[in-house]
Amino acid sequence: MATLIDGKALASKVRETIKQRIEQENIKAKLAVILVGNDDASVVYVRNKNKACEKVGIAFEEYLLPEETTQNELIELIDKLNEDVETTGILLQYPIPKHLNVQEAFNRISPLKDVDGFNPMNVGLRTIGDKTGFVPCTPLGIMEMFKEYNIELQGKKAVVIGRSNIVGKPMGQLLQDANCTVTICHSKTQNIEKETITADILVAALGKAKFVKENMIKEGAVVIDVGMDRDEEGKLCGDVDFENVSKKASYITPVPGGVGPMTVAMLLSNTIKAYDIQQNKKN
Repeated sequence: MATLIDGKALASKVRETIKQRIEQENIKAKLAVILVGNDDASVVYVRNKNKACEKVGIAFEEYLLPEETTQNELIELIDKLNEDVETTGILLQYPIPKHLNVQEAFNRISPLKDVDGFNPMNVGLRTIGDKTGFVPCTPLGIMEMFKEYNIELQGKKAVVIGRSNIVGKPMGQLLQDANCTVTICHSKTQNIEKETITADILVAALGKAKFVKENMIKEGAVVIDVGMDRDEEGKLCGDVDFENVSKKASYITPVPGGVGPMTVAMLLSNTIKAYDIQQNKKN
């Protein structure tokens, strides 16, 4: 039976470290979150981020914009927050309504306040292995999990299922930086099982309930489940058939309580990193 990677416990540890530093150094950091429209899942995610900030002492400001917000109005708000010296980090909660151009909005967030790591400047820094920029919170949280559980990455074969800009692509880059041999699979990959069965490390981030079955992984693989799905009974589950895969894997993340809490913890960590960067620029 696989060892459970407890994201909840690790996130609590990360928060405690951040909280102590904020108190000791009297850090005044503030995260601004923009939510356009009323996507139910996004409302819950923003509430969780607010609670997490509260726990460690990061000020939190929420900007709730109506569904019919124009691109100009969204860009104006981002510009205002870029200029505001009290705002340390800016996060645009995704998805946003279809009539808005999300990439233009991400591009507009100052690279120094881009705590989600989606501005092209930070994407570019990451691509060349420069750690001074910001990395998206989910892949960053997964790397922290590997570190916490002493999971050896060097020389291992890693397979990432999913190629999104938010998880799949940056995850592949971080694993490469850790000296893994990386394969990215996606919806057009043929005979996907041929790839996944060879993986020492498997990261599932495709958004399909219980897609990864026991016969798709090799004995002793490390399985990271990024999915937040609903099964046929409407219960929360991941992209991995946890019950059966956990019998074969060496380590596995549960859903919920795995990757999710670490994503939020890394957002706090990135907000403090943004504070440090902005303070250094002032000095």
